[in-house]
Formats: sequence, C-alpha cells, structure tokens
Amino acid sequence: MDDLNEEKNLEIPAASWGSTVVAVIAVIAFFLLLVYHVGSQKNNQLSSVNKVDSSHHSAAEKETIATPSESVLPSAGVELPIGWGDLGKQMVQLGVIDQGPFEQIYAGRGGLRAEEKSLLLDSKNDRVVMTMQNSGYLLNLFWAFGLANQNPILEKGPMKDSRYGGAGNFASTGGWTLAKGNAMDHYSKHELVKLTPEQQLLVEKVSKNIYRPCCGNSTYFPDCNHGMAMLGLLELMAANGANENEMYKVALQVNSYWFPDTYLTIDKYLKMKGTSLEKADPKEILGADYSSAYGYANILSQVQTPEKKSSGGGCGV
Repeated sequence: MDDLNEEKNLEIPAASWGSTVVAVIAVIAFFLLLVYHVGSQKNNQLSSVNKVDSSHHSAAEKETIATPSESVLPSAGVELPIGWGDLGKQMVQLGVIDQGPFEQIYAGRGGLRAEEKSLLLDSKNDRVVMTMQNSGYLLNLFWAFGLANQNPILEKGPMKDSRYGGAGNFASTGGWTLAKGNAMDHYSKHELVKLTPEQQLLVEKVSKNIYRPCCGNSTYFPDCNHGMAMLGLLELMAANGANENEMYKVALQVNSYWFPDTYLTIDKYLKMKGTSLEKADPKEILGADYSSAYGYANILSQVQTPEKKSSGGGCGV
C-alpha cells in the first residue's frame, strides 16, 4: 500500500505540472491571438484611412479639373447690375416683341421657364441672373431692347454709314424677325431707358472697346445680334449707375456665356502664359486682340487643343 501511495504521490506532481504547462500555453496562445487581432484592426483602420485619403484626393483632383470651367462660366450664374422692371412688357405692348411668334420659338425649345416669362410679361423684375441655361434667352431680350431703345449710337454711328446701304441691311436689324411689322419700324424709336449725357458718353467709350468673336466690329458698331444685345446691356448698366470697371467686368462675364468655347480657350491660353481669365483685366480681354474674330483666331492658333463646351455664338433668334 505504501508503494501504491508513493506512486500516487509521485503522479500528482506530474499531473499538476502538465496542467500548468497547458495553462501557460493557453495564456500565450490567447496573448498571441489578441496581439494579432489588435494588429489586424490597426491595419484595417490604416487601410480605411488610406481609402478615405485616396477618395479625398480623387475628389480634389476632380474639383481641380472642373475649376477652369466654373471660374469662366459659374454654374450659379452672374447677377447683372441692371433694372429690368417692366421693359419686357413694354416691348410686347409696343410691338418690338411679337409675343405669339416669340413664345412659339421657345415652345419648340421646351417652353419658357417661369422666370423667363416674368421677364417678358411682368412688371416687377428686380433681379436678372444670367446662367448658361438662360443666356440665349437674355441675348434675345437684350437684342430687342438694344434695337428699339433710342440712342445716338444707332442714329449717328457706323450703323448709319451710307456705304452700307442703310441700317436695315445688317443681321442685327434684318435678322430680328420677332417684331410686329418691320424691325426698322422700331429701330431707335422708343425711349425705354433715358440716359444722362454722362451716362451716354460712358456707353460710347466702353462700347468702342468691347468686341465679339463672331466678327471684327466693336459694340459701337452693333451689326449683329450679340453687338446689339451688348449695346442694350451697356445702356441698362449705365442707367443703373454702373461705373466703367463694373461694365467691363460684367460684359466679359456675359460674353463668356454667349461664346463659351471662345473664353474657355482664352482662359487656357492665358494659363499657358502663367495667368488666367479670372485674373486678367476685363478691358484688355474684351479688346480686339482677344475678343474680335481676328484676335481670337490668333489666340486659337497658339492653343493645341481648343476648349469645346457648346456650339454657341449663333447670330439668329
């Protein structure tokens, strides 16, 4: 019995030691598993952070790519410093705009939006915001206004030069087919907005330095729709108290909406020279060296890949 007891006593420590070893191994294994789990979580977190950073950079890159177009053609539009009021309504009543044919044209283009109809028919239009979407519509409204509003530029300027055979032979006059009667029945006939002598001098000064890429003439010679519309806009801005710098700034923004490809390409050209359209002097950019047909042709010849946003620049209604 004593021998058996001794054997049992000998076995007990062995069993206790084995349990201890197993327990230690289990603790080590648990610790290693815990370390692996924590490390894995950290790696996942780092991976997530890297993914977030990557997507952030991607968004930033996309924003950088979109910036040139947005700086030249703001999607939110540009508020024009003019008082429109009931000018659209007056032009309809006077027959400068024949409402039926005018609305019919836009019915084929999806119809007039509420704010566009308001500019045509309502009396209270405090804000006029030009966007890419309504730039063509405002072009036609300003064209009608520029044609009809009494102004010495139309009566004594190059439009009346006898060598052209009369003012009625230009695209800005003969091309306005949305009046009641002949467009020349309304040419400089209606005192829609009266300018002071100082305002008139300002309009004449600025108009002589604002060109358009569809031809080689300044706004002082408004022989096409864009020229006549710009003349109308200058008159409206002057009547509203805009100064020379403001008029140039707004005129460049408006020209950019009317000729998007032209001014996106000019912006690209200027960036090749270390600047941009946003930083340039509007007066210089609107001058003949950049904005006339021949000036822009010279710019275009130096840009390998011209910008192409829309067809733009048409001279019809």
